[in-house]
Amino acid sequence: MKTISAKHILLIAVTVVLALPASAYTDHRGHNLDSLERVVSKWTPDAVDKASDNELLELNNAYRELMLGYNPINGEKCMFYAHKALEISLRKDWHYASQDALRYIGLQFYGREQYDSALVYFHKALGAIDKMTGDAEDLDDAYSSVYGTIGNLYNMMGDIPTAMEYYAKAGEIFDRRGWNESNTVLYYNIGETWVDERKFEKARESYDKALEYAQASGDSLMLVYVWKGYGRLYMELGKTGKSLEYLKMADAYYAAHPDYSPTDRTVNLEYIKEVLSCQKKQLWRIVGILTAVVAIVAVLIFMRLRRKSKSSQLHAARALDLSQDMDLTSREKEILDLLAKGYTSPQIAEALNLSAETVKWYRKKLLAKFDVANTAELIAAAKTNSQK
Repeated sequence: MKTISAKHILLIAVTVVLALPASAYTDHRGHNLDSLERVVSKWTPDAVDKASDNELLELNNAYRELMLGYNPINGEKCMFYAHKALEISLRKDWHYASQDALRYIGLQFYGREQYDSALVYFHKALGAIDKMTGDAEDLDDAYSSVYGTIGNLYNMMGDIPTAMEYYAKAGEIFDRRGWNESNTVLYYNIGETWVDERKFEKARESYDKALEYAQASGDSLMLVYVWKGYGRLYMELGKTGKSLEYLKMADAYYAAHPDYSPTDRTVNLEYIKEVLSCQKKQLWRIVGILTAVVAIVAVLIFMRLRRKSKSSQLHAARALDLSQDMDLTSREKEILDLLAKGYTSPQIAEALNLSAETVKWYRKKLLAKFDVANTAELIAAAKTNSQK
């Protein structure tokens, strides 16, 4: 069954979900993108060279705010401001700021499907993280983010084993920190990957893990990821009833939260549409099979009845032929013929315009000639003798 690839969903996840909605974006000082651009445009190269560390820190933060804001709406501007931020952070050895800028530059190359360039910047980001000091949780957050993104990158490149290695590195950090929401999304993405690879048992195991983390998180949105995953899995397995059950549960959440992610709901609705189409095809297949079965049974019944009719006619003919070899009178032959055809004594009497007593007399004579006790044995004896 043709479906929307999970790899496309992963691409959306790293290029859009990491950023705030552009239409509502403001930096931490309440500025929108236009006003923030006007502020940084006043900084000439000479002014930057003469700036204090505090001023450079403010400017670097502003560049990164612009980088973040333009990420989902203008890739060129996002990359421009990321490089501006990187110039300052590299000069001052601000490693956290450097890894942040390097990661977003990598994401822009990723979005353009320039995977080799993206990989270079993601590894540079890991190098910057290696030099970071300070809060261990911040370090884990930075490492896991880049590990997951590199995993997605290798996934897009078709190198699934390497992708899984980086996913495992991210998962180890999530487990250590108890970040159940992150692990839910991670194992959902892994499940989608295995569905794309047609390895459905591995996909089920991944969705089951995602469900465990979603339940531990207590976040209803995390359950939606899992429902959508199960829905797609059962769709691919042809179990349309179970698939539709999960997909409708996910759609109910999206309908109740229209501002969450229109893209996610669009993907889910495409799955629902596909399942309904599949159900329709399955129904027509069942109707076709039942029609064929009914037709075959009707033909078999007709052929059986036809054979039975021919057999009865053949038995009557054999009985008549036999009568010619038993020195029977013409009237005895007539009565034997009618008996072979299944006539009763009253019916024979009416057919031959004889009395019932006369028919009984002829039957007794026939039984005596064939040396049998009843009509059934008479017909059987006639058949046996006709075959000799």
